Amino acid sequence: VRTVKHYFLPHYTLHSPNGTIESPGYPYGYPNYANCTWVIVGADHNRIQLVFQGFALEEDFDILSVYDGPPSPGNLLTGFQLPSPIVSTGSRLTLWLLSDYAVSGQGFKAVYEALPSYTCGNPGQLLNGYQQGSTFNIGDKIRYSCSPGYVLEGHTTLSCLATSTGTAAWDFPLPYCRADDGCGGTLRGQSGVITTPNYPAEYNNNADCTWTVLAEPGDTIALVFSDFQLEDDYDLLEVSGTDGPSQW
Repeated sequence: VRTVKHYFLPHYTLHSPNGTIESPGYPYGYPNYANCTWVIVGADHNRIQLVFQGFALEEDFDILSVYDGPPSPGNLLTGFQLPSPIVSTGSRLTLWLLSDYAVSGQGFKAVYEALPSYTCGNPGQLLNGYQQGSTFNIGDKIRYSCSPGYVLEGHTTLSCLATSTGTAAWDFPLPYCRADDGCGGTLRGQSGVITTPNYPAEYNNNADCTWTVLAEPGDTIALVFSDFQLEDDYDLLEVSGTDGPSQW
């Protein structure tokens, strides 16, 4: 456990409709004991789009938190990892960098832009995928596909729609591309079958597969095993989403 003190305490409030935010010293490393806050404030009815161009922090110990509005647990959008482009729901976005006493990465660089109410902002590119469409206003559509060897999880088409609050938002979350190895995935529909890779032959060593079963709101999901054989004590299947996760 590392004890954290914070000696480097700058606080910035940014009112420009667009600009760049960099961690102190970027890209040569931020200071230890940093506690830096940036607050981006847009005009009324604007939202803020934040796109990262570089991101390298000491994992598990240094954190950049991005909040949709003022800092509070319910507003946290991201922590350790580089996110897709972020669009706030209101006219304020807060970034908070904390570092400990030792080891620092290059830091981060991000550009921000105040968005008018009629645009959804850039939903982001896919790792191992492609984006078709370069305008993000109400009525526009973005289509996604994956590189060979990858399968798209989520919706292939996102539409920018007007909201009841007078702004705009994409109708679905950004999809992602997973390796087409038959291991894991998202399952929809009234019924289906889940099998381990290569079943009924043996599954692979070092497998790490997650299946997510989605139902309509209010429905429950019944899971019935018709066959089950794992290596005792070493291989594990966990089922979560029940009253306490169950493990076999």
